[in-house]
Amino acid sequence: MPVKRDIKNVKLARQGRDKIEWAERNMPVLRSIRERFTKEKPLKGLNLACCLHVTTETANLMRTLKAGGANIALCASNPLSTQDDTAAALVSEYGISVFAIHGENNKTYYRHIHQALDFKPHITMDDGADLVSTLHKERRDLLSQIMAGTEETTTGVIRLRAMATDKALAFPVVAVNDSQTKHFFDNRYGTGQSTIDGILRATNMLIAGSTVVIAGYGWCGRGLATRSKGMGARVIVTEVDPVKALEAIMDGFSVMPMSRAAALGDLFITVTGDINVIRLEHAKKMKDGAIICNSGHFNAEIDLPALNKASRKRRMVRANVEEYTIGKKKVYVLAEGRLINLAAGEGHPAMVMDMSFANQALAAEYIVKNQRRMEKRVYVLPEKIDADIARLKLKTLGISFDKLTAEQKKYLSSWEMGT
Repeated sequence: MPVKRDIKNVKLARQGRDKIEWAERNMPVLRSIRERFTKEKPLKGLNLACCLHVTTETANLMRTLKAGGANIALCASNPLSTQDDTAAALVSEYGISVFAIHGENNKTYYRHIHQALDFKPHITMDDGADLVSTLHKERRDLLSQIMAGTEETTTGVIRLRAMATDKALAFPVVAVNDSQTKHFFDNRYGTGQSTIDGILRATNMLIAGSTVVIAGYGWCGRGLATRSKGMGARVIVTEVDPVKALEAIMDGFSVMPMSRAAALGDLFITVTGDINVIRLEHAKKMKDGAIICNSGHFNAEIDLPALNKASRKRRMVRANVEEYTIGKKKVYVLAEGRLINLAAGEGHPAMVMDMSFANQALAAEYIVKNQRRMEKRVYVLPEKIDADIARLKLKTLGISFDKLTAEQKKYLSSWEMGT
């Protein structure tokens, strides 16, 4: 299939290739999978449409899928997450079709999704479920040939499980996000570090001594709270789940409703996967100079239309920092409310994406082997694949660990042996 593109500048390819190779140095698990895929070609002749963040780490996943024999079309899963040099390198250096431009408007974003779907995919690979959603709403003619898809985010999995419950899901989807080697590490350590990195690049603020309000205490929220505390912040968590709220308390954080936290915070970060978590009523209570950002997949977590309508004045004060004048106060929204870690930073480190994208690659292989037995619902990868990825990661880190003895295995499988 000929390589097609809609990217910013193909002349950025060499720069992009250098960065992709740098990321690959810290992705040994994915590299080992690529070596096997090169020999076995488990995806031979299949078309894959991928709606993912176009980053150096994603580029190495694309290289792995292509090594497995797949024909690939990649589009962006967020308008501000595309690295234009990476997109150029994928097209020019690696022969992969890409439709993504950093800062693209909403119309271009969805046009690119349709261009990826024009490749008539057998497998979809999603980060937020926009690809699957578009398929079901506007490209239903393509549904019959799709074996299955994968989904990488908590937000996307929530949407897909809702579709499955409503009997609207037209093909099986593997929730890569729910693999332990994904959400335990990518969400907690990746989001925890990269979100702080994006905030610091955008603002150069001092975390130490600041009050950081984190909306949501899932794995992403846990990671953010831990790292904020480690940098000297006072951390407040807001939650709607009583168990998670209790866990945050026992982890040493303050818990309260956003209506109370709004007046206390210097920095607000949403990571819930829900809509309008920070609303105008909260912004009106915030301190003069409060900073608001989002690290959930969609910018809907902040009620930006209401903030826009209420503000007397808006202006960009530095890259990725927009000042809103609401009444006599000024609050600052980072990166248009989009993923701050990718809009203002480079996203998760390659070392953690190594495991996430190993899951993606192996999920595609799993689909090929099992699609005839799969129903139209959301699946989780088998625990064995999770364990194999963890084992490979430990091996690359030079770490060994214990194994059960025959006696211990017998004891764990027996009900007769007690004290």
